[in-house]
Amino acid sequence: MRLLLMSDTHVPRRARELPPQLLAELPRADVVIHAGDWVDVATLDLLESRSARLIGVHGNNDGPALRARLPEVARADLGGLRLGVVHETGAAQGRETRCAARFPDLDVLVFGHSHIPWDTTTNTGLRLLNPGSPTDRRRLPHCTYMTATVAEGALMDVRLHSLPPRTGHPNRP
Repeated sequence: MRLLLMSDTHVPRRARELPPQLLAELPRADVVIHAGDWVDVATLDLLESRSARLIGVHGNNDGPALRARLPEVARADLGGLRLGVVHETGAAQGRETRCAARFPDLDVLVFGHSHIPWDTTTNTGLRLLNPGSPTDRRRLPHCTYMTATVAEGALMDVRLHSLPPRTGHPNRP
């Protein structure tokens, strides 16, 4: 099972649309995961229409229309892998301890908010993944997203993808 992970798309505030490279990944993914801060309903509608399965949550920048359609926390069993999605996990310092205590029943937690990619494993075995943002690189050299696969209840082949800079945009390097 192929996963596509993204967060913090912030359309249309940080970009007019999702990057073509990210959109090209949609038909290859069995499950698309979005960890919040969509900002507009059109992005949710687009991903719902082009995804075989979409798992998403709302973020702190998402208004009432998105909050009405998306939970704060989502959980799914993906071929025996217990996956959770949430937007915010708090400060980087102490994240592993907080998340392990809050989500003891999960194998993987996908989160967003910081726009900074993250891949660690807690002392309880919980894998924490933040795919970064495909539209707002913040202090990083590139915008990012992740792909991964699930087989026999295990997460494998986690890969961080860097997107090419967009010209004429405030986030270009």
